[in-house]
Amino acid sequence: MSTPRDREAGGRGPQRADARSNRERILTIAEEVFGSDGPSASTEEVARRADVGIATVFRHFPTKAALLEAVLTQRFDRLREQAEALFEATDPGAAFFGFFSHLVADAPGKIAIGEALLDAGGDGGGDAAQASEGLRRAVGTLLRHAQRAGAVRDDIELPEVYALLVATSRASVQGRLQEEVRERMLAIVFDGLAPLRTSRSRTKV
Repeated sequence: MSTPRDREAGGRGPQRADARSNRERILTIAEEVFGSDGPSASTEEVARRADVGIATVFRHFPTKAALLEAVLTQRFDRLREQAEALFEATDPGAAFFGFFSHLVADAPGKIAIGEALLDAGGDGGGDAAQASEGLRRAVGTLLRHAQRAGAVRDDIELPEVYALLVATSRASVQGRLQEEVRERMLAIVFDGLAPLRTSRSRTKV
């Protein structure tokens, strides 16, 4: 029975397929490892759990920073695609607020990966920065749809929404908030984003 190494030596087609498979597996495992352990995680642990040699990891990603940049890019791209899938939602308000909550829930892993990238000497520029901007544009589209539907105040702009996202995400991670506390925090934020008449009506008994 041939091994992946044998197949790689036997032809360019299988080699490309195996290389793609290895790269995807390395990225998936790296996202899990660094998303959980942050800067303390190692590429050796990624290689072990991906069942590849450390040389294979560095063949695809020359440095630890390059690996983390690719991981962060993949994560931002996935979030953008999830946001884009909500563009045609029948309830734009629910789509916007639901995705805001999703981003806050996703924050611990994303922040851990970002910290690992900085620790490895990366700066989050390049592909990761472009992917982050793509996500930002998608959130902006969800915001505009929610505003047109009357679910969000029309005087709110994307920079303010992102400031709230960063603040609530950091508070959730650094404060190690329980889910119940995080949900109450988000309810307060969402009440502030809602049109004033809706916000006031929520205070009535």
